[in-house]
Amino acid sequence: MAQINPSILSADFARLAEEAQAVEGADWLHVDVMDNHFVPNLTLGLPIVESLSRATDTPLDCHLMIEDPDRWAPGYVEAGAGSVTFHVEAAAAPVRLAREIRAKGARASMALKPATPIEPYEDLLPELDMLLIMTVEPGFGGQSFLDIMLPKIRRTRELISRHGLELWLQVDGGVSESTIERCADAGADVFVAGSAVYGAKDPAGAVRALRAKADGATAFAPWACGH
Repeated sequence: MAQINPSILSADFARLAEEAQAVEGADWLHVDVMDNHFVPNLTLGLPIVESLSRATDTPLDCHLMIEDPDRWAPGYVEAGAGSVTFHVEAAAAPVRLAREIRAKGARASMALKPATPIEPYEDLLPELDMLLIMTVEPGFGGQSFLDIMLPKIRRTRELISRHGLELWLQVDGGVSESTIERCADAGADVFVAGSAVYGAKDPAGAVRALRAKADGATAFAPWACGH
């Protein structure tokens, strides 16, 4: 079954606890951490993640768009994140970092910007629990989905299958009811959705609708046959 992770980047930051409750039924709550260095935006950090983890039973999926994740990522596990994603473009020692995140009890995930190819990192895949393919340039919510990322999603799914890995493949950026089926058909099984969820009158209903569309597309996707 597809996993839907609403992004609080599109939520009302003055009402984060309520916004977390508004997406009941979501698999994870996606938390974008930006430092205004790795990406040109500044969002939130460790204290907010720690508070949010106490305010919701939905596990937190922290996406670190920051410099020096080798130093900072482990702290997000301690703050309550169940999954921590670092960018390979920023990590000095991605294998060591993934192992440290896992050792602290969270799922380790690695993100790739749109222009970063997956092939050089094939040997790292067994060290990960999830791989995130950015389908927009990281930094801001509400951007349009980049269709040119679909072949990259397919190639990544092929690598995962080739190695027989139980690795989740996440997409983030412009995911909506009009794009999620293409992502699922290409091989994604975890979907980050911001404005498509929090811009809806019924956020929890939007989560259910997105999951239904993704599951429908996955059922007929070649990669999922026998999956």
